[in-house]
Amino acid sequence: MKLKITIVGPKVHDVGYRYFLLGIAMSNRIRMFEAHNIKSSEGEAVLVFADGDEEAIKAFCAQVETERPARSEVSNIVFDDFEGDVMRIGEYAQFCATIQLNKAIPVLLEIRDNTKATPQILEEIKAVRKNTDTMPQVLGEIKGLRDDIQPGYANNLRQVQADVRAIKERLGMQ
Repeated sequence: MKLKITIVGPKVHDVGYRYFLLGIAMSNRIRMFEAHNIKSSEGEAVLVFADGDEEAIKAFCAQVETERPARSEVSNIVFDDFEGDVMRIGEYAQFCATIQLNKAIPVLLEIRDNTKATPQILEEIKAVRKNTDTMPQVLGEIKGLRDDIQPGYANNLRQVQADVRAIKERLGMQ
């Protein structure tokens, strides 16, 4: 039994729908399968072709109607008979791998190019670390200064308090 399925919605591309359908087809032992992202007048669409025994195709259709990838948004699913050729599922899996490599290669090249700057960044990190390595020593010096100031501060405070008492006594305030 050959079937053409059109899945339409505002979000059916870039959500893993073709791989999702490939997994369903494989689990139903469908040997001939392919799916393609297309644009339709209603928005995004996934065009699916499947060829297999009637039981397998019916089970596949039932899952397509009830299950969806996590981030997809589907507005309509249409099932039609189909008379054309359908790709072998293994060939389709290779086709998908090629598509994904074509998407991944530019990203990988960008990552490679960005990592060329890594040695310079590492040198900058080392310089910052070298400056922060002296922090314990600086903190110790600050603490020592605070300890030096504290006794004087306590003496000054006592002197100020004594002066305030003396002024109050002269003014007759107590």
